[in-house]
Amino acid sequence: MGGRAGSWRSLSDSEGEETTSDPQPPLLDHQGAHWKNAVGFWLLGLCNNFSYVVMLSAAHDILSHERVPGNQSHVDPGPTPIPLNSSSRFDCNSVSTAAVLLADILPTFGIKLLAPLGLHLLPYSPRVLVSGLCAAGSFILVAFSHSVGTSLCGVVLASISSGLGEVTFLSLTAFYPRAVISWWSSGTGGAGLLGALSYLGLTQAGLSPQHTLLSMLGIPVLLLASYFLLLTSPEPQDPGGEEEAETAARQPLIGTEAPASKPGSSSGLSLQERWTVFKVWMVAVFELLFFRNTSLSHAQQYRWYQMLYQAGVFASRSSLHCCRIRYTWALAVLQCLNLAILLADMWFSFLPSIYLVFLIILYEGLLGGAAYVNTFHNIALETSNEHREFAMAAACISDTLGISLSGLLALPLHDFLCRLS
Repeated sequence: MGGRAGSWRSLSDSEGEETTSDPQPPLLDHQGAHWKNAVGFWLLGLCNNFSYVVMLSAAHDILSHERVPGNQSHVDPGPTPIPLNSSSRFDCNSVSTAAVLLADILPTFGIKLLAPLGLHLLPYSPRVLVSGLCAAGSFILVAFSHSVGTSLCGVVLASISSGLGEVTFLSLTAFYPRAVISWWSSGTGGAGLLGALSYLGLTQAGLSPQHTLLSMLGIPVLLLASYFLLLTSPEPQDPGGEEEAETAARQPLIGTEAPASKPGSSSGLSLQERWTVFKVWMVAVFELLFFRNTSLSHAQQYRWYQMLYQAGVFASRSSLHCCRIRYTWALAVLQCLNLAILLADMWFSFLPSIYLVFLIILYEGLLGGAAYVNTFHNIALETSNEHREFAMAAACISDTLGISLSGLLALPLHDFLCRLS
């Protein structure tokens, strides 16, 4: 990994040399390295998912508001929708926000799907550089776009950045103590909360979407700084060891034998645990849950939905030290129940207040975040050290596949509901 590869070699060389210098206090060194890696992986999770979350928060603006050159000093508090049916009660855009979700997730899915076949040819450092550049490019392209098509191209760049970063950093956790998985997961949850909250807060304060996106260009810089300057070299006692860590980036993720589990571990992990990562991503439901008897515009309601969902995700992804869930399939069942309740409300309009929807969406975020962090934690516990890198990289495919399928289903659902009178 770039500059740290040299430090691995020097560490290995120094172990065989006799020195007369006073020994360093190992406990203090270990504690310092622990906190540097913990903060480093938290920041990597935050920065890696930040652009992805911001694009979802900006989805309604991207599809319903084309910026006019020379008049970008403020955001339109209520973008004018283009309804499929003027009599529809849903205040629909001509294109579902699921289109933004798909642009934000399909490239990620492709990267994760193809990663085991060729990503091992690239060391970690070039992958991180490409991820950071794509994130910066996404903010710039969407900020200066004057058409939906160009904006969606910027969303695709954000997806490439997030997907490449996730499969890279999750694989990297195999060479550090298992605790970094919790810090990474918490950071990705923090990206959801801070990304959605920053976009909501800055646009509510009157900043234009263009200037809001440009103000976030420091995030890709922080990503690169966290990787190259903050993370320490894996120590010999870490999973994989220093020699394996130095060469792991060029090892194929798919071997000739199936990964073996540790003795006593569950053989159904790869099927059961990965399917439970599937999220019922309710992007179409969020967009069409529109309450007219509030002071919030449609665009503002959508931003609040995104922010509350991400707040729940952040809380639950940071809860591994307090609460661990073995049977994560139960979380997926509860998510399906949430979807059924909100779909029923869209049809029958039985929820009297938007604040009840706020609570349901916050609860949905708690379920989604808990499913993510507990699934990867269970994989780390139940796979052997030599197969953990593959397991982490492969398991994240299921998460993306679930979101992709839900986005594809959301497009016809959006059109069907918007044609209801």
